[in-house]
Amino acid sequence: MSLKLNYHLKFFLLTGMFCLLAILLQWLIPATIHVGIWKILGFLALTSYLVGVMSIWLLKDSTENLLQVKMLAMVIRIIASLSFIGIMVFIGTENILLFVVNFFILFLFYLVFDIYTFLANLRPISK
Repeated sequence: MSLKLNYHLKFFLLTGMFCLLAILLQWLIPATIHVGIWKILGFLALTSYLVGVMSIWLLKDSTENLLQVKMLAMVIRIIASLSFIGIMVFIGTENILLFVVNFFILFLFYLVFDIYTFLANLRPISK
């Protein structure tokens, strides 16, 4: 149970830090942040949270399938992200290059968080 609470707390703290960083950058250097940053942040936070909770749920029963669960999580995240970008391009988001750059910067930060939590949990799972 502590793993679940620990993941949730770390995830929401990370998302809060990203929100504060976006606000700060919008105030200091507004040309670097797309106007749709909150859509991007909301989508990535929701997707990453759901994929993380799904991974924890799937690993709860069988830790032997660790690699398959993490690969499934990566595939789901990539397909959802490409679909989101495609939909936003289709509906006509302006300044699409800045949108994509902001999206992939946040995407990589959430991916690093996922990799970090994955590596931090290898030792308890291996015992």
